[in-house]
Amino acid sequence: MGLVLDSGVLIVAEREARPVSSLLATLEREHGETEIVLSSITVIELEHGLHRAQTAEQARQRRNYLDTVFAAIPVEPFTRDMATVAAKVDAEARKTGCVIPFADLLIGATALRFGYGVGTRNLRHFRMIPNLAIIQL
Repeated sequence: MGLVLDSGVLIVAEREARPVSSLLATLEREHGETEIVLSSITVIELEHGLHRAQTAEQARQRRNYLDTVFAAIPVEPFTRDMATVAAKVDAEARKTGCVIPFADLLIGATALRFGYGVGTRNLRHFRMIPNLAIIQL
């Protein structure tokens, strides 16, 4: 099974000054050799953080980290098939009064479409998505 990484995992790694290569090596050691990808929605979340930097130096450091992330981890585009999955999941959830945060819904739909799990620190939101394998990181 592959793994779609959620932004929170990368944000924590960046804050801890953990090299991307170290993060990927740990994931491989703990979860075996598996394909790791990012959703294009995760890219939005990460780039948003860059644009919210408090200083020019912080923005430069974040840009460098993100450039390393994007060079090391493939980004999957959000497709019509994923949108169809997201629409169905969202409609079913709302019938029961459950609202899944939009970005997490789209990241979850990306994982479902590929038959992958989501690697995240945010268990609460992703648990709302039926049939989604969740790996707490």
